[in-house]
Amino acid sequence: MEIKVPAVGESITEALVAKWHKGDGERVEKDEVLCEIETDKITLEINADASGTLAIRAKEGETVQIGAVIGTIDEKGAAGQASGPAKPSGPEKEKTEPQPPLSPAVRKMAQEKGIKAETIKGSGKGGRVTVDDLLKQQPEPSPQPTLFVRSEEPAPYQTVEESRITRKKMTPIRRKIAERLLAARQQTAMLTTFNEVDMGRIMELRRQHKEHFQKKFGVTLGFMPFFIKACIDALREFPMVNARIDGDEIVQQHFYDMGIAIGGEKGLVVPVIRDADRLTLVEMEKKIRSLVEQVENNRLSLEDLTGGTFTISNGGVYGSMLSTPILNPPQSGVLGMHAIQDRPVARDGQVVIRPMMYLALSYDHRIIDGREAVGFLKRVKEYVEDPEEMLLEG
Repeated sequence: MEIKVPAVGESITEALVAKWHKGDGERVEKDEVLCEIETDKITLEINADASGTLAIRAKEGETVQIGAVIGTIDEKGAAGQASGPAKPSGPEKEKTEPQPPLSPAVRKMAQEKGIKAETIKGSGKGGRVTVDDLLKQQPEPSPQPTLFVRSEEPAPYQTVEESRITRKKMTPIRRKIAERLLAARQQTAMLTTFNEVDMGRIMELRRQHKEHFQKKFGVTLGFMPFFIKACIDALREFPMVNARIDGDEIVQQHFYDMGIAIGGEKGLVVPVIRDADRLTLVEMEKKIRSLVEQVENNRLSLEDLTGGTFTISNGGVYGSMLSTPILNPPQSGVLGMHAIQDRPVARDGQVVIRPMMYLALSYDHRIIDGREAVGFLKRVKEYVEDPEEMLLEG
């Protein structure tokens, strides 16, 4: 039985064999996870459709076309192998692989130090012997002095450099992230406006209702649902922030599919909460937790990542105090949340210490004017600083 790379979307033509969970020649059972493949959008697992012996055709790190055969399962071979005669015991002839060629600099240093480079196990790329490998060796005593003619060979810099760096190909997901970030810079007129929000009332509200929400709903509300709700209410007042450009047309979107940036093992992904305006705060929190779990377990589908009218990114979970979020095209706006810090602020003529968070709104200036951007961010600030109404609605 052939193991093929499944089709996962019309625009996806190739995938990377990221990891084999079973080895070549190993016994596998039906429905067992065989391997993980990565596309430029998602990571997915391929399961065995039958029991038998696995034969791997595509190695880890190899890029293959959609529909390509990356392995086979011999359904008959497994049974025969289990009951067949044992292999004769005895010493097997050791297989030796040819040593990678020495660089001119290594060859010269080995001669000068009287070291047999072919006896050294190299630490460089592909087992190549490096200058550092030679420096760790003690030269063999030579019965007679040996004279050498100075040669005009290159310095060992490049070989030393190879031993101090590691090269690996970018995964499809990382390549796609890089392409999209570069496109956002090159194809939009991105600008960022900043504000700050007092998180005192929302923190107190969460503290008061924490136990109640935990008992009733099985979750403790985080900050993200409040910001999603605040952004949706602000988007209703400033609809151009929820719009996008398509060619020479402006497309206004009268729905609110909110993208939530989540950092995963293989990079930042932005799954989408569909029709977020129809969800309560508790439902939003449960959906966010479900998406985070899917990201951690590589369970996101292509549907989870497509679309989205506006994105929220919380760099504060990593300790970021202030940053400029990058647009997620074709969206025209992205809100950046940051770490909460106690800072002195003026309140009613007095300097007080309050838990403050910087907010950043990056927007496409081609479609959103500065007045709208500043007004939108100011409205988000006002909603978050007066969260009681949102909690009652949720």
